[in-house]
Amino acid sequence: MDPYNKPNGPSPHYSLYQRELLHDGAVNGRYPSVPTDPHKLQESAKEKLTAGGYSYAASNAGLGWTDAANREAFYRWRIIPRMLVDTNVRDLTVDLFGHKIPAPVCFAPIGINKNYAPLGELIPARVAGELGLPYCLSTAGTQPIEDVAKANGSGPRFFQLYMGHDDEVTTSLLTRAFSSGFDACMLTVDTWQLGWRHRDVELGNYVFYKDNGIVGNEIAKTDPAFMKLHGDELAEDSGRWIDNAVWHGKAHSWEKMPWLIKEWKRISNGRPFGLKGIQSVPDAQKALEIGCDFIVVSNHAGRQVDGAVGSLDMLPEIADAVGDKMTILFDSGIRTGADIFKALALGAKAVLVGRMYIYGMSHGYSGCLHVMKSLLADFDILMTVSGHAKVSDITRDSLRYMPHGIAPGPRL
Repeated sequence: MDPYNKPNGPSPHYSLYQRELLHDGAVNGRYPSVPTDPHKLQESAKEKLTAGGYSYAASNAGLGWTDAANREAFYRWRIIPRMLVDTNVRDLTVDLFGHKIPAPVCFAPIGINKNYAPLGELIPARVAGELGLPYCLSTAGTQPIEDVAKANGSGPRFFQLYMGHDDEVTTSLLTRAFSSGFDACMLTVDTWQLGWRHRDVELGNYVFYKDNGIVGNEIAKTDPAFMKLHGDELAEDSGRWIDNAVWHGKAHSWEKMPWLIKEWKRISNGRPFGLKGIQSVPDAQKALEIGCDFIVVSNHAGRQVDGAVGSLDMLPEIADAVGDKMTILFDSGIRTGADIFKALALGAKAVLVGRMYIYGMSHGYSGCLHVMKSLLADFDILMTVSGHAKVSDITRDSLRYMPHGIAPGPRL
């Protein structure tokens, strides 16, 4: 279905997915079984998932004000379309950590994917690999690191680290990740301790404590260092992995970071290292000072600190402070092509998408693929109708800030 008015360019013609869906509906009477609207998609996931699975995906810290702040921040920035621009050949590609990726979109690290589908992380890893987009694996994953790498194939992939206080285990995880082709590492710095999430507390929603840890301990059980140190304890206490190595409640400080950076650089032969969860200029500057190659501006999608600033609200000043010296990625609240556009305009090199692909996963592999193809089509179409032929055309001048107003639509 590649029409004559679509000349070949450096990027896939993501926009043609719209034409494919329209043709299938109009001609064949086949309509998408998975919604494309983010609100309807979330509702469909709620119908598909268990109460615990949906709660873990959708829960926010406290009253959900930070999640709301994320969405309202996107609403306050408005796109200024330009007309009569030749956008017939579009270039959505970006170079990220030595990988030329077809669009500035990554799969965010999300834990416990078996909450959403029996194959867990194998599904989004496969989808990301097929799309050529970076996949980020969480330390709290529910498939062994090596199996996720196989599912991802030749796709670019990064490892997200939750760091415990056993350095031997940290070194083992990093070694396994790099040996499996995960060639960038991001340490999440906002989640030593889970935020207070009403839904999960009310449901006792913590798979690591259930059924002797049959779900949640897959990475632990395949890690030689962890099993040597804690294998006997894990047999008696299924929460030993999560309570000791992941969400252990014992904060690290900046003083520990030089050791971690040096260790990753040693293991990976100098590959990129960054911090995920940066929300302030001083922290961004500190990350640069200690030798980080990148940061992820993120508030964990509103799941950690209630009543916090929206991630997009902080992105411009962080980009102004360090954006010319290190790579900035953006996370928290991406749902649409317009969201991607706005984050890029305000200083991000690429964005991380999380809940959208998880909700798609509730419909299996095809649902996850459909959601991500729809998001890419949305972004590609927005580029052309707003008069932007390539990612580098998207600048701060492409937006207008409107300080008042609350985003309309359901608060989910």
